[in-house]
Amino acid sequence: MTGSTWPLAPSVAALAVALLVIVFAGKSLASTADTLADRTGMGEAVAGALLLGAVTSLPGIATTAIGAWQGDAQFAIANPIGGIAVQTVWLAIADLLYRRSNIEHAAASLENIMQALVLVALLCLPIVAYATPGLTIGWVHPASLLIPVLYLYGLHLVRRLRQNPMWRAEQTSDTRQDVPYDADGDADGAPSTRRLWRRLAALAAVVGGTGYLIGQGGLGVIAATGLPSGFVGFTVTTAITSLPELVTLIAAVRIGALTLGIGNILGGNAFDSLMIFLADAAYRPGSVYTDAASAGLLLAGSTTLLTVTLAAGLILRERRGVGFEGVAIPVVYLVTVVLLLARVA
Repeated sequence: MTGSTWPLAPSVAALAVALLVIVFAGKSLASTADTLADRTGMGEAVAGALLLGAVTSLPGIATTAIGAWQGDAQFAIANPIGGIAVQTVWLAIADLLYRRSNIEHAAASLENIMQALVLVALLCLPIVAYATPGLTIGWVHPASLLIPVLYLYGLHLVRRLRQNPMWRAEQTSDTRQDVPYDADGDADGAPSTRRLWRRLAALAAVVGGTGYLIGQGGLGVIAATGLPSGFVGFTVTTAITSLPELVTLIAAVRIGALTLGIGNILGGNAFDSLMIFLADAAYRPGSVYTDAASAGLLLAGSTTLLTVTLAAGLILRERRGVGFEGVAIPVVYLVTVVLLLARVA
């Protein structure tokens, strides 16, 4: 690892400060994005992917860039992949909070299913890169270069699907449809659309600024404790950088914007895959896949399994209680953490 790291006490303090800032700033993100989804006509699933997904991913971007720039390949690759995994676990927590029905059933959305499939494709690219670590263009693997291309094409497919869906989920009494409630603009003292965009930008700046604290704090914890970089990146720092997703998901569930909440998670996960490209580009010694070793392959494979499980839950739509995905997702995550620790035991 290159560059200087902070001592343990300042590192822990930085992580705590970042956590508090994220929690307070994240509370108003869901309502702001939900209103903008209605005002602009983009819909909750797309707003969750583009607006919330991008904003809530900002801390992870800074954390990943700092880890890669300072030469810690495992930390750099574990943060984006770990963020995807932790954020998927958040859905299992939301399932417990939403007691009316299974949240994947209530938030029936073809766009969210498509986003899950695009995310699976995005996660397959790092696995291909791990199998061919010596194949590079400059110091970046070609698979990393394909990630932003596939991400943008995935957004195009989701938009096309919204405009011309070829099938629809069966509507039940538990289904919560995406029905605009504020599409008529700035009536009845509601904030103007321009003001909402400014509020979203301000929240993005605050949330994004925590990424520096999390990145430096995480590297400081690794240096001071000797914990494996992949373990800290997959658990500690990603749990903090992913808190905006959890806060906005819970807020979305409370206001009944379930499609927005799940779109936030899946959109944030797809956006986090762009950080894999960032990790490879910012890692100066060479391809990040070469030095991240088998830990990164374990994380990519497990996170792909988590995403497939979520997609299966969205398609099967168990109606009552916590579905099979609500149990399987936390179990897969915990098993992955155990396997990470077993590698260094």
